[in-house]
Parts: sequence; C-alpha cells; structure tokens
Amino acid sequence: MIDVLAVASEIYPLIKTGGLADVVGALPAALAALDIRVRTLIPGYPAVTAALKTPAVLHAWPALFGGPARLLAGVAHGLDLLVLEAPHLFDRPGNPYTGPDGRDWPDNAARFAALSQAAAELGGGSVGGYSPHIVHAHDWQAGLTHTYLHFTGNRPPTVMTVHNLAFQGLFPAQSFPALGIPASAFAYDGLEYHGEVSYLKAGLQYADAITTVSPTYAMEICTPEHGMGLDGLLRFRADDLHGILNGIDTDIWNPQSDSDIAARYDNRRLDQRRFNKADLQVRFGLEADPAAPLFAVVSRLTSQKGLDLLLEALPTLLAGNAQLAVLGTGDAAIETGLRATAARAPGKVGCVIGYDEALAHRLQAGADALLVPSRFEPCGLTQLCALRYGTIPVVARVGGLADTVIDASPMALNAGVATGVQFAPVTAEMLRAAIQRTILLYRHPATWRRLQRNAMAADVSWHHPARQYARLFHDLIATRH
Repeated sequence: MIDVLAVASEIYPLIKTGGLADVVGALPAALAALDIRVRTLIPGYPAVTAALKTPAVLHAWPALFGGPARLLAGVAHGLDLLVLEAPHLFDRPGNPYTGPDGRDWPDNAARFAALSQAAAELGGGSVGGYSPHIVHAHDWQAGLTHTYLHFTGNRPPTVMTVHNLAFQGLFPAQSFPALGIPASAFAYDGLEYHGEVSYLKAGLQYADAITTVSPTYAMEICTPEHGMGLDGLLRFRADDLHGILNGIDTDIWNPQSDSDIAARYDNRRLDQRRFNKADLQVRFGLEADPAAPLFAVVSRLTSQKGLDLLLEALPTLLAGNAQLAVLGTGDAAIETGLRATAARAPGKVGCVIGYDEALAHRLQAGADALLVPSRFEPCGLTQLCALRYGTIPVVARVGGLADTVIDASPMALNAGVATGVQFAPVTAEMLRAAIQRTILLYRHPATWRRLQRNAMAADVSWHHPARQYARLFHDLIATRH
C-alpha cells in the first residue's frame, strides 16, 4: 500500500470552480483500485467543514499566518479528507479565490502559503504520526508545499501537477518575508519570477517530478508560445516532466444512469437522445426543431477558451440553420456579445450566464455537437464528457483536445475510428470551416450515428491515467531506496 498526500484548493463535489476539482475528486478512487491510498488536504471553506462526518482533530497551530488553526480528519462523499480549519483564512462564502466584488482576496498569498505549510508538516511526518510515501500538490495554490519540504531535512518524494500554466499565483516581493522561507529561495533558480513571488514556479522548481494533464500540453509548455514565461525552466526539467491525460468519473458522467437528464440511453438506444434535445430546446428558448443541428458550449467564457472567435463565427452557424446553447460565465465582453446575439436571433441562440452542474449534464445529453475552440487547453474535461454522451466534440487541435478527439477526416471515417472534428490553426476562419464541416456530417445520419457510437466507445475513464500515476509513484519511491 502506498500512501499519498494530495494537496489542493478545491475538490468535487464539495467545492468547485473548474476541472481541477473534478480531477482531485475522482483520482483517489481510481488509485485505490491500484492499492494506493490518497488523503487529500484542502482548505476549511464553509462547505467543506459542514460536509465532514464526525471529524477528528489531529493537530492545532496557535498561530498560522495570522490566527489559530486546526487540522481535521474526516470523510465526506467517500473522500478521505484532511481539512485545514483556519477561520481567519477560509471561513468565507462564495468563490474560494475572489471576494464579492470579483477581485482576488487580498490575503491569498497568506491563505495558500498556510495550506502549503500545513501540507509540508504533514508530508514531513511531524503531524499526528502520519507519514505519506508521496506528496502530490495540485496547481499554484499548493505550489509552496515542495518549497517548504525542500528546506526541511526529511521529506518524501514530491510531485507537482500543473492543470493550467496560465495561473501562476504571482504576488509582490513584499509578501516573501512573511512566508518563512530562506532568503536564498528568492532567486532566479527559486521562486522569484520577474521581481515577484511565483507559487507555481516554486512547485516546478522544487518538486521531484512534474506532471501535466495531457501529453501534447506537456510538449507545448516547453515552447515560448505556450510556456507562459516558464518554458526555460520546463525545458531544463524536461526529463522530470510527464504528460498524463485526465479522465472523468464515468459513474457520475453516465448517460445510462444520469438522473439529471430527461431520458437515459446508451449506444444502442441513441434514438432516446431526441427527448433530451427537446428538453434542451425548451430550457434555452430554442425552436422545437428536431432536425436543426444543436451546438452547445459548456465553458468559462474567456479568450483562452476561444469564445471571442465563436462570436465571429456565429453567422456561419446560423446560416446553416443550426442552433446554439451556451452555459458559462467569464469575460464581460463575451457575455454581452452572447446575450446580444441571443436577442437578435431568438429561437436560434440561447445562453445561461453562470454555472449549473445539472444543466451541464442536460447539455451534454441533448446537444448534437459541443464547441471547444480553445486557443490552448491543458486537457479539457468537457470534450471527454461529450464523448461519453455521444455529443460530437468540435475542437481546436491543441493540448488535450488534440490527444482525445480523432478528427473525422476521410481516412478516419473510412477506418471507422473518427470521434469528432478538429481544426487548426485557432482562428475564426478555421472555426467557421469546422462548423460547416460538422453541419455537413450531421446531414448524413448514418455517418453521424457512427461518429456518435465511436465517441461513446472511447475510454475516457481514469483507468489508464491512474496506472500512469501509479507507475510514477512507484518509480519515485524506488529511487529513494
């Protein structure tokens, strides 16, 4: 049995702002089947502490970054949790990173340094007799964990997983002295980044191994185009960098048992999807037209996700007598553009600004195609859900999208392996062409049905990724003996 301490700022279903939470929530169960036990340390947000079942107090800090804190151990939703209860840092409603005004909490540097320091004490075996074999930190919020461990004498092997290199946890240099890290670490070969402190760079610098969430993204981030200023460090550490594709929880995302959708189905009962499509058209105020190709978007509405390109390409979609349903929130300009388009094209375009997990399931079950025109995409989970539900993903050929969708080229169609539509480069012109190609495919029902069945046959589970993580953990432990 290998014991892994995972460290993260969110975990599904307790607290979620994006795919990070889904991964952190699903990976422990997949690893348990491989004799790897994961305990996950997360902040004590109100929703988290409320969900804990009869927690035990493992440790107390009289003062941790400005106030008292306790380490709680308990179980919630089948997850083995360690919770950093620090009310002065985490007892706040809403988004875990931003206040009611939408701006970052001004003390985020202290909040996530506290999480990392607690993780380092746990990982080093100095709390409650717990001594994990591996410490696995996720994204910048846990990035300082490996820095704190680096400057202690006894530490287990460490892994840093990058879910999105664009989010680096940058803070002013003035915040560094309060971290309690030796001054030597504030350097080019430490956590200094253009005169600021980078929590993500700290994790990349001091972890024994680095993973990211798809093989193609692992290659992309070693280039100046996608490296976000960290490509030099990542090239230097290329031998320690591993691209391991994400999976999804195929029990939660299962059209045969999904309680959130109007009609359940499998690849032998695809005709049942028509009820889900009709349900979706009602929900988004679209015309009740079963023949209209219905495109969906389930995404943050940002330029990274290419949603500004979709606004440019919408006339092509509408000219093809297609419909669009959008669920998401993000940049004000993109939200405004989508609302305006919905007002100009009633019955053709509908949008819900916000996020609703159940509605995301209904979109995946009822749409014909899913648009993911991202300029870069570390992995993407929404296209994996689409494959699972027989919704044809239309994706940019970047990152994990390139790794998970097989383009419906003539050769792939003839070989019977195509699962979606890819396009490159990521421009409005090429997105328009991809939409046109998708509509043409949709107009050939036999071809479309084969695409749907191929998509649903794709293995989007954690089975293979979990085995790659297990192999990495075993290899790291072996190097210490």
